[in-house]
Amino acid sequence: MISSSEARQDKSPKVVIDRACLAVLTFASVFTGAWAYFAPRFFYDSFPGLGLSWLPQLGPYNEHFVKDVGAMFLALAVLSAVALRHVDDGRSSRMAGAVWLVFNVLHFGYHVTMLHMYEPLDQVLNVIVLGVLIVVSVPLVVQPRADARSAVRGRQV
Repeated sequence: MISSSEARQDKSPKVVIDRACLAVLTFASVFTGAWAYFAPRFFYDSFPGLGLSWLPQLGPYNEHFVKDVGAMFLALAVLSAVALRHVDDGRSSRMAGAVWLVFNVLHFGYHVTMLHMYEPLDQVLNVIVLGVLIVVSVPLVVQPRADARSAVRGRQV
């Protein structure tokens, strides 16, 4: 029988991919959430950074709204970190992935309708960045194949 410490060290491809995806989503949500919550005006004026600014085109600054967005991203960071800690059970990864996938698809859908408000470089970067977040969310909701689950169970006996 596999001990709990060995189970946490699962190196199956599914678990490795889930860990990587959850790490990316955790980092992205901590970065975005902390910036928006603790420096809302600076976030609004300069997100995503690197000399770009994607928010002023979408409407006037509202501190309450920006801080709420920051709080939401920090909550997603907690969800992602907890799922990362329990990645081996699969259920946590699927739950976090489902939450992220819903958010990322809806977020992407909104921004695609607003691309006309941006310069060409910002249009391309919006689609790429938001599209990557969808791509990173998808593997989390995909269950491993039945034969892969059987092989894992067989090793644990």
